[in-house]
Amino acid sequence: MAHIVENYPLYYDAINECGLCIAGLNFVNNAKYHSIKEGKINIAQYELIPYLLGKCRSVDEVLEILRNANITNIPFNDYLPLAQLHWIISDTNKSITVESMEDGIHIYDNPVGVLTNNPPFDKQMFALNNYAYLKTKNPIDEAFDSYKLSSYSRGMGGIGLPGDLSSQSRFIRVSFVKMNSKSNDDEISSVSQFFHILNSVDQQRGLCELKDNEYEITIYTSCCNASKGIYYYTCYDNHQINKIDMHKENLDSSSLISFSLISNENINEQN
Repeated sequence: MAHIVENYPLYYDAINECGLCIAGLNFVNNAKYHSIKEGKINIAQYELIPYLLGKCRSVDEVLEILRNANITNIPFNDYLPLAQLHWIISDTNKSITVESMEDGIHIYDNPVGVLTNNPPFDKQMFALNNYAYLKTKNPIDEAFDSYKLSSYSRGMGGIGLPGDLSSQSRFIRVSFVKMNSKSNDDEISSVSQFFHILNSVDQQRGLCELKDNEYEITIYTSCCNASKGIYYYTCYDNHQINKIDMHKENLDSSSLISFSLISNENINEQN
């Protein structure tokens, strides 16, 4: 998924033919990029995703590059400021989070395979400790002094799971949903379940106001089959799952191949 400028893709997220996946998420007021440094692998912020996907087959190969890397403060052009981002990088075996900050590049193992926006990743992970009590099963009825407590609804083991739209709360919520999620092994079931997981942290229009009559929304949701090179996506106004298979295109082409987002709702009329 990319914004294309001057025939150059400025990626939001991407996958290569080896199954390596990268996504960039907002990291406002924490991201810091640096001037070119001698002896370092200098990578412009907007080049990070295509650079790593063009050179690496796995997270381990990414780590070899990033240990001596410097993400530079060179913008794409005079009209596009540097995007303040941090990144989740995954293959079929592991995930890491990468953050370029004032004191350099931070690389974290990401055991939950989840990333939202602020705060920095180590703080996101530490906050999970506050929710160790969450359960997928209903609590056992117990006595509160002489008053007997009873579970009056299903799902009460999850009481206290954050429901607000802040980045930290969405990190907690989607981590809990993902780590407890169950799915059949077939492709359609897995893809369907993936979108259900991400739908748990959707931003709905009208709930997060940026300024008068402007609201933050989930513009698109995407899913990659890392083994098959298949990209799935939905849009805010189109809930139909759209599918693009990279192996149906010429991967050796020197020309950029792109598809416009299908953003209009497609409703199946059964009668």
